[in-house]
Amino acid sequence: MSYVLALDQGTTSTRAIIFDKSGAAVACAQQEFKQLYPRPAWVEHAPNDIMGSVVGVISEVLVRAGLTAAEISAMGITNQRETTFVWDKKTGKPVCNAIVWQCRRTADYCEKLKSDGFAEKIYNKTGLVPDAYFSATKIKWILDNIEGARARAERGELLFGTVDTFILWRLSKGRIFATDYTNASRTMLFNIHSLEWDGELLRLFDIPRCMLPEVKPSGYRYGETDKSFFGSPIPVCGVAGDQQAALFGQACFAAGEVKNTYGTGCFLLMNTGRRAVKSRNGLVTTLAAGLTDKPDYVLEGSVFVGGAVVQWLRDEMKAIATAEDSERLARSVADNGGVYVVPAFTGLGAPYWDAEARGTITGITRGTTTAHIVRAALEAIAYEVCDLVTAMEKDSGMKLTRLAVDGGACANDFLMQFQSDILNCEAVRPKVAETTALGAAYLAGLCKGVWNGTEEIKQNAAADKIFTPNMPELTRFKLLEGWKNAVLKARAK
Repeated sequence: MSYVLALDQGTTSTRAIIFDKSGAAVACAQQEFKQLYPRPAWVEHAPNDIMGSVVGVISEVLVRAGLTAAEISAMGITNQRETTFVWDKKTGKPVCNAIVWQCRRTADYCEKLKSDGFAEKIYNKTGLVPDAYFSATKIKWILDNIEGARARAERGELLFGTVDTFILWRLSKGRIFATDYTNASRTMLFNIHSLEWDGELLRLFDIPRCMLPEVKPSGYRYGETDKSFFGSPIPVCGVAGDQQAALFGQACFAAGEVKNTYGTGCFLLMNTGRRAVKSRNGLVTTLAAGLTDKPDYVLEGSVFVGGAVVQWLRDEMKAIATAEDSERLARSVADNGGVYVVPAFTGLGAPYWDAEARGTITGITRGTTTAHIVRAALEAIAYEVCDLVTAMEKDSGMKLTRLAVDGGACANDFLMQFQSDILNCEAVRPKVAETTALGAAYLAGLCKGVWNGTEEIKQNAAADKIFTPNMPELTRFKLLEGWKNAVLKARAK
């Protein structure tokens, strides 16, 4: 058997893709689920919505591929990171909705951590900056605000997990309570140097150790799904946070290789090998996906709103009917007409880490059209990535000449060409755009022996299109200056 199933549980949808030994997708199933916004800047998911979509897409993809669960060699799970679940150890019932990575409800507490002088200690241990983005403050909020939760947690009755852990626990009917290094490294509780849950941080956030899962390599035989779900058990042999899975799927195994994923947010990752690079420019240091108990390190910059700005244009602004319309409208005007969109809907992530910034449109005149705003929104994604690249080049001391791209928005040729232009480097889009799912499949398949090693995986890699820069230097400079001014206005108090 040489079929590997990848489960990609994302922020707005869940996908299941079956890959063959060549790395080609055999079949795919996808299901969107509801986004919950109980208060401004709060974001939640209903746990049962997520599990319903997980079981649904796996069942559907098996039918579409004409395969049974018994014919799947292994399954890899990749997931939206930092999103936080707390549930009852006996019943499996969540104590509340999952708090999504985008949620800003703990932003004030994070500012207090900084003002109280904890930022350096947290960074030195976890590679992360105190921010509502990460899991620790979300867990604390649940224990402090859900009636009876803290007492139950201290009695050992409640469990915490990121999405991967919750899925593993549910699909195994409670037999697997684990996560991998990449997901653990995003909680703000895991020491990325000693590779263990950090007792000092657990005391700082007042989180009982008994709530936390075991931590394993990304490529590891975690166990198997209960046969009641899909007819036969499926071995789960890979788990990785979505961005580290994409880095692995892009075959960025060597130090200095960089990829950017254009999903709901944008995530720029550089493999730094065995060196944990300390950022001085607002980036975070985290762990890479691998098959050993000594993972490589990664330098990462995260943008909260990337492709989500296209959803906003479609769903809230009604400026476009489909995501594909954005490219047509952007091309219908010669330039942005002086308009800049800063999509700081839930604050700004790296390199600014400004929770109070808010979405802003600047440069509007009487001649501004919908097309100008749509174009400016697409350009904003590229500017945000450019900010990350600038910070990463300063931290690493390396100049970027090639950017591997993936994620849904990389299908937009206008955006990819503008990205290449504004960065003045190649942007390489792979033939298999679903590199997040592919990375999860590779981790699971390598663990199970479907592939013999990373060299075999590199041979599968192929480019769909390479975008090369074609913008005058003066134009690039003026556009970037306009973006910097727009960001200043979005951050104005």
